[in-house]
Amino acid sequence: MQVEDIKEYSTKIKRTEEEIAKGIIGQRNVIHHILLAILADGNVLLEGVPGLGKTQLVKTLAKVMDLNFSRIQFTPDLMPTDITGTNLIIKEGDRNRFQFEKGPVFANLVLADEINRATPKTQSALLEVMEEKTATVDGVTRPLPDPFVVIATENPYGSSGTQMLPESQLDRFMVCLSMGYPSHADA
Repeated sequence: MQVEDIKEYSTKIKRTEEEIAKGIIGQRNVIHHILLAILADGNVLLEGVPGLGKTQLVKTLAKVMDLNFSRIQFTPDLMPTDITGTNLIIKEGDRNRFQFEKGPVFANLVLADEINRATPKTQSALLEVMEEKTATVDGVTRPLPDPFVVIATENPYGSSGTQMLPESQLDRFMVCLSMGYPSHADA
């Protein structure tokens, strides 16, 4: 890689950060670190209380970077196939056939919103997705798009309905960032 290439990439990253910062106030450090993680092909865990704009930040990232985006709202009743996809039985005349219906993990940028509200069984389905960049449904392993990044939001442990993430899942995140309130100077 040439010095000119590095300068060009650096300029593009700064422009991307500035564009994202237009819609997200006071989170320049968080934006910078998320972009670095995406460039390094790593997943991100965003911690913070509700209402800080974590979801809006990820939506803005996807839009500015022109990435295919999906959002999964993690709830206690979410099932693994709700995120990975499932096989549907399709009736064609007098015959039936199976057709795979992709889940929301089949996107470039996946927002796993409030990840610590889901049951361990559903969170474990996300382990393969985050580590292997594949999804296995009914014994068939399917590759996910490239690039593929999960940005998960987490509410503080102890908030209503939350649980601690297992170490095996925390290990899948390259970066863990804490998002706080913007300063008065930023607002």
